[in-house]
Amino acid sequence: MTTPKRVLIIQNTPSGGPRRLETWLTDAGLDVEILKGFETTLPEQLDADGLVVLGGGYLPDADDRAPWLPATRSLVEQALREKTPVLGICLGGQLLAHVAGGVVTGEVGAPENGSTPITLRSECGGDALFDGLPQTVPGIEHHVDAITELPPEAVWLAQTDRCPYQAFRVGPVAWGLQFHPEITADRILTWDTERLAAQGFDRTQLHATAVADEPVSTPVWRTMVTRFAATISDGGARAGSSDVGERPTTVPG
Repeated sequence: MTTPKRVLIIQNTPSGGPRRLETWLTDAGLDVEILKGFETTLPEQLDADGLVVLGGGYLPDADDRAPWLPATRSLVEQALREKTPVLGICLGGQLLAHVAGGVVTGEVGAPENGSTPITLRSECGGDALFDGLPQTVPGIEHHVDAITELPPEAVWLAQTDRCPYQAFRVGPVAWGLQFHPEITADRILTWDTERLAAQGFDRTQLHATAVADEPVSTPVWRTMVTRFAATISDGGARAGSSDVGERPTTVPG
């Protein structure tokens, strides 16, 4: 009997758990371990077959506010060196960009909140996660900080009108996302109404739009996450744009 591959998920805030991401990775045959950086000591060595870093209200080098971030950056650095598959979401994507030599800026540009059209770029052709997905897909956003410069040689995969760097790849098997594929519409109801209003957003409308978009967005992001799981199960073999193997070009319903 084959032992399942294991993916480590680093959670950065009490409310920012993996949600449906955990279900999708488990359904894809992986063992999932969740470590909460804010209440436990992270390992010095990455003893897992894949790594996911979730979001949080910090810049990637805000070590004074989030003292586990140096250990998180070290794990991402190790994964990049060893070509271990990585998926960074929101803060996690910014942290991947930071580690790989990009620039992340606090409170820059226009805030993004709620279900937002994400446009996939032509560079997605042949990418192990994004190849063949619809050109425009709704994704839930919730950020004021942003990547303002991609790492050298990163592949730019997706954008929105307000924030250009929505998805990118570093090397063969490390992906960063600004949006949240793990979040569903119900999460929006926990967001601060007054803060959203100050940014020009109405929470009730954000929730309604996200509910309407979920039938479209959910199967697409599940496909993307399942493909990420495949890079882990294959030991990183389904890599980048040079060796994509065979994968579906349509999204299951």
